[in-house]
Amino acid sequence: MAMLSVKDLQVYYGMIQAIKGLSFEVNEGEVVALIGANGAGKTTILHTVTGLIPSKEGKIEFQGKDITKAPGHKIVTYGMAHVPEGRRVFANLSVYENLKLGAYTRNDKKEIEDTLKMIYQRFPRLEERKNQMAGTLSGGEQQMLAMGRALMSQPKIILMDEPSMGLSPIFVEEIFKIIQDVAASGTTVLLVEQNAKKALSIANRAYVLETGKIVLEGDANVLMNDESVKKAYLGE
Repeated sequence: MAMLSVKDLQVYYGMIQAIKGLSFEVNEGEVVALIGANGAGKTTILHTVTGLIPSKEGKIEFQGKDITKAPGHKIVTYGMAHVPEGRRVFANLSVYENLKLGAYTRNDKKEIEDTLKMIYQRFPRLEERKNQMAGTLSGGEQQMLAMGRALMSQPKIILMDEPSMGLSPIFVEEIFKIIQDVAASGTTVLLVEQNAKKALSIANRAYVLETGKIVLEGDANVLMNDESVKKAYLGE
C-alpha cells in the first residue's frame, strides 16, 4: 500500500481549475519528484495535500487514512511535514527557537532533545548559529533551518517545495545531499523542484506536470533520458 495516495484531485482558485483530476502515489522510503514548468500546479498540490488549500474533488490518503478534509495542524500530528517554498522561517526568533517550534506536536522532553542533537549533527552550521536570529542567516542556511525545523516533528514523510530556489550552486549541492541523507535515514520524501535535472538525479520516481495534469510518470533515470523531458526541462 502506498504511504501517500492522491486520487482524482481537483483544485480550483475561484473559477480557475488549477489541478485537473490528478492521481499519484508515494511509497514508503521513496524520493518522488514532481517536476514541471512554473504554474504547472506543483505548489498547489503540496498545499492541498498538507491541508492548506481545500480540494473540490478527489481523495487524499496517508497511511490508509483519509485526510482529504483534515486541517493542516492535524495532518502534522499524523507524521507529515512541509518545507514551504521561500523557507518561511521565523525571522525574529533564534535558530534554536525555530527548531523547538518544529517539535510542538511532541511532549517527551528527552526525545525532543535527542532529535535536536541529531539535527545539529546533520546541520553543524545550525548549532554554530543556534543563538542567532533566523532572519540574519544566508538563504542556504535558512533552507537548512526550514528542513531542520520540519525534521523536529519526526515526520514519516517530508514534502519539500523548491528547496534549491535562489541558492548558490554550492548550497544547492549541499541541500540535495541532505535530502538524500534524510531519505537514507528512513524518511520518505515528496520533492517539488524547478531544477529538474537535480531532482531526477536523486529521485526514485518522478511525475511530470503540465497545467494541472500529469503528462509523464516513471522511473527517474528513465525520465532523465527521455527526449521530450530533456528538451522541455533539462535544457538539452
